[in-house]
Amino acid sequence: MNPEQMRDASLLELFQLETRTQVQVLNDGLLALEHDPTSAPQLEACMRAAHSLKGAARIVDLHPAVRIAHAMEDCLVEAKEGRLRLQAADIDALLLGADLLQRVATPGAELGGEIDDLVARLSGAAHPQAGLPAAPGPSGLPPSIPPQEYLPPAEAKAALPARRSSDLGLGDGERVLRVTADTLNKLLGLSSETLVESHWIAPFGASMLRLRRMQAGAVQALEGLRTALAGQALDARAQSALDDAQRIVDQCQQELSRRTGEVDEFGWRMGHLAQRLYDTALACRMRPFGDGVGGLPRMVRDLGRSLGKQVRLEIDGESTEVDRDILDKLDAPLTHLLRNAVDHGIEMPAIRVAAGKPPEGLIRLSARHAAGMLLIELSDDGAGISPERLRGEVVRRKLASPETAARLTEAELLEFLFLSGFSTRGEVTEISGRGVGLDVVQTMARQLRGAVRIHQQTGQGTRFMLEMPLSLSVVRSLLVEVQGEIYAFPLAYVSHALQIRAQDIEQLEGHQHFRFMDRQVGLVSARQILRAGEPAPYTESVCVVLVGGHDRLYGIAVDRYVGERTLVVQPLDPRLGKVQDVMAGSLMDDGTPLLILDVEDMLVSVQKLVEGGRLARVDGPGASVQARRRKRVLVVDDSLTVRELERKLLLNRGFEVAVAVDGMDGWNMLRSEDFDLVVTDVDMPRMDGIELVSCIKADPRLQSLPVMVVSYKDREEDRRRGLDAGADYYLAKGSFHDDALLDAVEDLIGKANA
Repeated sequence: MNPEQMRDASLLELFQLETRTQVQVLNDGLLALEHDPTSAPQLEACMRAAHSLKGAARIVDLHPAVRIAHAMEDCLVEAKEGRLRLQAADIDALLLGADLLQRVATPGAELGGEIDDLVARLSGAAHPQAGLPAAPGPSGLPPSIPPQEYLPPAEAKAALPARRSSDLGLGDGERVLRVTADTLNKLLGLSSETLVESHWIAPFGASMLRLRRMQAGAVQALEGLRTALAGQALDARAQSALDDAQRIVDQCQQELSRRTGEVDEFGWRMGHLAQRLYDTALACRMRPFGDGVGGLPRMVRDLGRSLGKQVRLEIDGESTEVDRDILDKLDAPLTHLLRNAVDHGIEMPAIRVAAGKPPEGLIRLSARHAAGMLLIELSDDGAGISPERLRGEVVRRKLASPETAARLTEAELLEFLFLSGFSTRGEVTEISGRGVGLDVVQTMARQLRGAVRIHQQTGQGTRFMLEMPLSLSVVRSLLVEVQGEIYAFPLAYVSHALQIRAQDIEQLEGHQHFRFMDRQVGLVSARQILRAGEPAPYTESVCVVLVGGHDRLYGIAVDRYVGERTLVVQPLDPRLGKVQDVMAGSLMDDGTPLLILDVEDMLVSVQKLVEGGRLARVDGPGASVQARRRKRVLVVDDSLTVRELERKLLLNRGFEVAVAVDGMDGWNMLRSEDFDLVVTDVDMPRMDGIELVSCIKADPRLQSLPVMVVSYKDREEDRRRGLDAGADYYLAKGSFHDDALLDAVEDLIGKANA
C-alpha cells in the first residue's frame, strides 16, 4: 500500500469514529425534537452534526454519505427557518438517515436504493406542498417502526408496571417527593464542603494549645520577676503595677483554659454533625447495587447456553448503597467482565468434570463498603490465566524483551491485560476476548477516580477487584507544590510518590529518564507542563510523582510534597471551557484555593511535548532539548476528519501542530500557549471561526498573529465576512487540496524551520 492509500485508510477510520459521535448527537436531538419540533437548540445541534458529517464525508470522498448528510441538513434548515414543522414521518426519515450514515461508512456496504428513497423522502419533507406524513406500511404503522416494537400510546402506558411504595424500599406511611438530580448534587456538594470545613477546627484547637503554652511561659516569667525583686524595696506604684500584671495574667490563663475546652467540645460536635449531614445527603443519591445488576443473571445464563456451557451468576451485597452516577457507569464494564468470564473463563462441562469440578460454572459478583470505599468483586471458578502463555504473548508483541519478561512477577504480567486490544486468545469471537474490553474497565475506573486489580489462580479461576469512591463529590489527593502554588493529584491516578537522587537521572535520546523497577521511566517537569514559570533550580534530590500505566509511564517532577488530603471537588465555571491539565478546583483547610489536576490530560500534554521535541531539563537552567525551534500551528475545527487531515499535512511538512475542537477551545489555548499561525473553520459550536478571529485581532498580545480561515462557504460575501473580521487568508474547502493548504501556510509564515 502506497503512502497515499495508507493516508486514505486512516482518514476513513477517523470518519467512522466521527460518524459514531455525530450520529449519537443526531439520535438524541431528533428524539427531543419528536416532543418539541420547534426547539431551536436541538435543531441547531442536529443541523451542525449533519453539516460536520457532510464536510468530513467530502474529505474522505464518500459521496453516498455526502448525499445523505446534505439531504438531512436541508430538511433541518427548513425546520429551523420555520418553513417546515417536523412531523413523526420526518423524524423517522431523519433517524433512518442517521442509521444509514453509520452503515455507509462500512466498507462494502451497498445502499444505493435505500439512499435514493431516503433522499426522496427528505426532499419531499423540505417543501411545504410535499410535507405530508409518509404513507403507512402494510401493518398500518410508520414504515421505520417494526410492528413488534410498536405500541399505541395508551397501550404502551398500560404496559408499564405500576410502582408501589414497597418497590422503592419505603414503608406505607412514608411520602415520596420529586427532587431533581441537580438539587441532590448541590446538596451533596454543600454537605461535603461542610465536612471538610469542619476539619478546620482541629488546627484552630492546636493553635489554642500553643497559645496556652505561651501564656504559661508568661506566668513563669512574671513569677521569676517577682522572685528577683523579692529582696528589693518597691514603691507603692511599682508594686501595684506588678500585682495588676499578675492578676491579669492569671485571668487570661483561666479564660484561655475555659475557651480551649469549649473549642475542643465544639470541634467534636461540629465534626459529628457534619459527618451525619454528609452521610444523609449521600444516602439521597444512593441506590441499591441490585438496581443496576438485576438483568445480569439472565444474560449470563443465556450466554452460557448459547456456548453449550452451564453457568450461574450469584450476586452478593444487592442492598449495598452505590452512588447513582457510579452505578450508571458500571453497566458496560461489568458486562465486559461477565462475557469474558463466560466465554474464556468457564470451561465446557466435560472439561470441568474431568478436572474434578462440578459441570456448572459459578461466577460471583459482590459489592460492599470498606474503609470509605466501594469494593466490587467479580470472580469465577474457571480455568484462570496461564502466566507462561501471557509471558509469551508479551514477548511476541514486543512489549518487553525475553529477559525482562522472564523477571516479571505474576502481578506485573497481569497488568498487561489492561492494554488496549491485548488478548492471549488465538482466535477472535463475537462474544469477547480475554483482554478485549479490560482497557474499558480500567478507563472507567480511572474516570471515577478508582482502580481495578486482577488476581488469578491457574485452573481455579480469576478475580477482578474494582475499588471506587463512595461519592464523586470528594477526592482523596496527593498535594504537591509547584512554583509556590499547591496542586492536587487524585490518588487513584498516582502509582508511586518517589524521591530520586539527581545523580540517578540519565539522559537518553535527548530525554531525561530514571530507572524504577527495572525499567526506564521518562522524567518531565511539572513546571513545564503547567507553564508555571522558570525551571526548578538544581537540587540533590527530586520529588517525582509516578503516573500512567505500562504503555505510557512518566515521572512528574514537583518542587515538594505537601501531604494527603480529602478535598471537596468544586467544578470550574463552565464559561472557562476545558482548562488544559485541570480537572476541578478545591479549597484547603485554611481556605487556600488549589487546582485538582487532570492526570489523563497531563499525559496527553507530556506526549505532545515529547513528539514536539520541546522537553526541558528537570535539573538545569531549562534549555530546551530541541536545538532548533519549529514553527507552531494551531488547527481549530470541530470535524475530527478535517482536523486530523490538516494536522498530518502540516506535520509532514515539518510544522509543530496543536489542535482544538472548537473556537472556545482554541481561544483558551491561544491565551496559554504561543503559536505562529491559526488555521480555523467557520461553523463550530460555542464560538465560531469569525468570533475567534475577532477575539484574536482585538487582543493586543495576539493581534499580529496570522489567521487562515478554511471553510466550505466559498461565496464572495462569506469570504468578505472572514477577511473583514481580520483573517489574513481565506481558503475554500470546496477547492481544498494538500498543496493549496501548505502553500498558503508557507506564504503566511514561511518554512517550518526558517
